[in-house]
Amino acid sequence: MQSAAWLPVAFEVTLLVGALAVLLVAVVAGRSRDVWGPVAGIAFAASALMGVWQWIDVETNGGGLFFSSDNFSIVRSPMVVMDSFSALAAVVLGAVGFVAFLSSWDLQAQLGKRAAEFSALMLLAVAGLHMMTATPNLVVIFIGLETASIAFYVLAGFTRKTEGSDESALKYFMLGSLASALFLYGVALTFAATGSLTLYGVNSIRNFFSGQLITEPGILLVGLALMLVGLMFKVSAAPFHQWAPDVYQGAPAGAVGVMAAGVKVAGFAALARIFLGGMISQIDAWAPILAVIAALSMVVGTVMALVQDDVKRMLAYSGVAHAGYILTTIVAGVPGLEAMWFYLATYAFMIVGAFAVVSAVNGPGSGAAPIASLKGLARRSPETAWLMAILMLGMSGMPFFAGFVGKVLAFVAVAEAGYLWLVIIGTLTTVIGLVFYLRIVATMFSRDGDATDESTESESLSVSLPTRFAIVIAAVVTFFFGVVPWPLLDVVRSALPF
Repeated sequence: MQSAAWLPVAFEVTLLVGALAVLLVAVVAGRSRDVWGPVAGIAFAASALMGVWQWIDVETNGGGLFFSSDNFSIVRSPMVVMDSFSALAAVVLGAVGFVAFLSSWDLQAQLGKRAAEFSALMLLAVAGLHMMTATPNLVVIFIGLETASIAFYVLAGFTRKTEGSDESALKYFMLGSLASALFLYGVALTFAATGSLTLYGVNSIRNFFSGQLITEPGILLVGLALMLVGLMFKVSAAPFHQWAPDVYQGAPAGAVGVMAAGVKVAGFAALARIFLGGMISQIDAWAPILAVIAALSMVVGTVMALVQDDVKRMLAYSGVAHAGYILTTIVAGVPGLEAMWFYLATYAFMIVGAFAVVSAVNGPGSGAAPIASLKGLARRSPETAWLMAILMLGMSGMPFFAGFVGKVLAFVAVAEAGYLWLVIIGTLTTVIGLVFYLRIVATMFSRDGDATDESTESESLSVSLPTRFAIVIAAVVTFFFGVVPWPLLDVVRSALPF
């Protein structure tokens, strides 16, 4: 396979070259986004195509393990893996990154000369996210995690004049750094206990678990717990979610979409590769812990979302609940991977589309976004209101939308694994969650209000073409895969992390 030397890292290379090209074009040809903007958009689109190419190559030639950290064979110490799992992650992250870039178009207009740096950071962040999914090496996972995290810390505070932007960036940086340190310390302890940093291969963690009797598991258990805490923070699962509402509210609306969607995709993919790929033999030990975190996330996220008056904070807490739903698929073991990928692929578009609407209504650089700001949106911009309604119904899990299919797949998988109580909690929180999603829909189509409100509502809302395109793509994905889920299901069934 002649392409094996570069194709496994083609996604990252494409985005890295795109980021450098954006900065160079901005310096040489001018800082107008009309000059370098297409370069960034092409880089995101090309990265998704690289994911498709990887998928075709894996289906044709089988993929494999590549590159080495030492002089041993790549089978002993693989650093990069190209399989259907990483290829699917590339397609999803590339496509979501492209849609998020379109939704940030108005924000880039406000940033002026600094907009090129903003786009370059988005490209580098997505490259780091995919690095987390395309390696069986724990250190490389950490490098990818930090590459994305550092970029997101900057993006969160990019609009320094917005109230709360600096605070959200600082809070994200402080807590995110703590989570990263815990993950790295967990990696060190896991290496001390197993003698390996690699999930697959000859001297791997998976072979360690399957071939040895663990008589003193203390260090190993602490290491696994610390890695789990680090990843749970990144995906904003309870009780490690406290950063999300404040960061989402303070960060510019045009930047939150890629932060919310990309981290979920990469974080859960890395979690699945670690626990289902490298530690599947110990599922009876770690699955109950994940089940408790999943239940807590669903309950806390749903209850807290009910009392929010800010759209961005509501979406943050609903994201905590969705993290719980996705965790149930990992609790279910390998049979839950189909549900995990379907849920991640569709939810990522929903959340990016929802924040694109928030950006269009409240301004791309806005911090706070009161739910009342959506009042009368159906009269100001009927198309935007209906598209947002589709996204909200999809997140709520209503039938005929992708969220419903994702939840059904997750609940069926975890029920077959013997966690019926988790299905009951998930069903109850889904029903309760209808309240805050339908509240958004009702507000958009509301006709109540005083004279001042009616005057404001009578003003038409102008949505830029790139932002409108991003919202349309998200809504189409939400509705199409809710009615016709089989094309996506046929793809995700073969996306296994081993």
